[in-house]
Parts: sequence; C-alpha cells; structure tokens
Amino acid sequence: MSFFIDEFQADLEALPNILQKKYALMRDLDKSLQEIVRQNEQRCDQEIEDIKRGVTAGNITPDTSLIRFSDEALDEQKHSIRIADEKVALAIQAYDLVDSHIQQLDQYLKKSGEELRRERENMAATAPSQIPDGTTKSGKSESGRRGRKNRTRLGTAAASAAATEVAATAANPTGMELDLPVDPNEPTYCLCNQVSYGEMVACDNPDCKIEWFHFGCVDLKDQPKGKWYCPDCAALRNRRKGR
Repeated sequence: MSFFIDEFQADLEALPNILQKKYALMRDLDKSLQEIVRQNEQRCDQEIEDIKRGVTAGNITPDTSLIRFSDEALDEQKHSIRIADEKVALAIQAYDLVDSHIQQLDQYLKKSGEELRRERENMAATAPSQIPDGTTKSGKSESGRRGRKNRTRLGTAAASAAATEVAATAANPTGMELDLPVDPNEPTYCLCNQVSYGEMVACDNPDCKIEWFHFGCVDLKDQPKGKWYCPDCAALRNRRKGR
C-alpha cells in the first residue's frame, strides 16, 4: 500500500503542471479561433456586399442557388471548426486526467478501508479471551460449607477451571485487580473485589466479611493445611492475643 501512496503522490504532484500546459494551449487555440472568426466575418460581409452590388448592376444573376461564398471564406470556416474540435479534445483530456486521479484515490481509500477492516478482524480473532466465570456460588451462604474438605474449590468443569486458573495467575500474579466483565447480580469476593474464578480458599473466621479469596491474591499456590485466616482476620486474631 505504501508503494501505491508514493506512486499516487508522484502523479498528483505532476498533475498541476500538465493541466496548466493544456489550459495554456486551449487559450492559444481560443485566441487563434477568435482571430479566424473575425477575419471570416469580415470576408463574408465583404463578399455579401459584392454580391449585392453585382446583382444591382446586373453582373450577377439573382439566383440564390448559384450564389456562394469564396473558397477562402469556406476554408476559414472549416479551419475554425477544426480549432474548436481541438479545444474540446483538450478539455476532455483534462477532465479525464483529473477523473483518473479521483478514481485512483477512491481505489486507495477502498483498499485502505479493507485493510483496516481485516486488521480489526485479526486483532479480534487473536485477542486473549476474557477469563470465564468457572465457579458456581450461591453467595455468602457457602460459609457453612467451610472446613478442610470444602475450603478450597474449583469450578464445575475441571478443565475450564484449570485453564481459568492458569490465565488468572499469568495475568495477575501479584493479586492486583483484574479487568473482568462482572455481572451486576454476581457477588464479588476477595481483596480484589472481583467475581469468583479459578481456585479459591475460604477464611476460617466465621465473621469474616469477605469469606472467599483467590489463591493469587493471598499468595497461595497450594491448599493450606490446617486452619487458614485471611490477612485482615489474622491481624485481628494477633491483636486479640496480644491483649
């Protein structure tokens, strides 16, 4: 496409000079035509007066079929027609020249639009998929299912949840907020205040305000052994023990 732009730009830069030459030639032809038409009008007027005087004097038979202009006058008229035709031809050439550049520009804009459309389609096709919501939760009522057996969980489909966990960990290894599409009716959890995804762990404090946490957000890689408390609840327990 860049080659087409360079070639089109080079042709476009030469266009004004070409048009200027054609217009200059048309002006010269127009001056010549005006001069020939003036001379022909004078010649014809003179010949008409001569014919009138000849008819009056009886030297010319008043038969209109035999009266005609001289060959010189007829040649001037034919020459005027040729010049006019040449002017028209130059005007058509100038028009076609401009029109061809407009068509080239239209072609470039069409190709450019098609390339942009293909690029958008390719970007959409190769863009990473959003992390799916693989876990099924009914909200805060799941706190009653705590315990070592039910404290960690995956989504309903193991393969989907595993893929989700890998994608979530790779995209958010430090536990920062993820740009996930959130259903306004879907409850949010964890320190990141996002919906459930991947593998999660429940805090063993029954009064925990958050309850469920993503492994990556609390720096967990494996299922914790024994009781596990989230950072806020762990800090609260330590303050109580220190009293």
